[in-house]
Amino acid sequence: MPTYDYLCEECGHRFEFFQSMNDEKLRDCPKDDCDGPVKRLLGTGAGIIFKGGGFYETDYRSESYKSGAKKESEASKPKESKSSDASGSGSKGDSGAGSGGSSSKSD
Repeated sequence: MPTYDYLCEECGHRFEFFQSMNDEKLRDCPKDDCDGPVKRLLGTGAGIIFKGGGFYETDYRSESYKSGAKKESEASKPKESKSSDASGSGSKGDSGAGSGGSSSKSD
């Protein structure tokens, strides 16, 4: 059942009233000394109320959404540079140059 906002047109009293949607609008101010006409105000509506242990973003996602999100996150990760491969080949080249230098000394 919603809560409605009302405003008394005579005394300016603003109040909320919890009532069924099928109930008739209030017509009179609830203040004892007023009883002036009231007007129902437009409300912002009810907020969403979550009940339970907890709600997570991934609770209700489809498998296709999950696989697409996984691919997207993998694509956005920076790729590892191949400097480790280059340094590995560079060290082999250095040892080759050293052995080449020693062979030239023996001649």
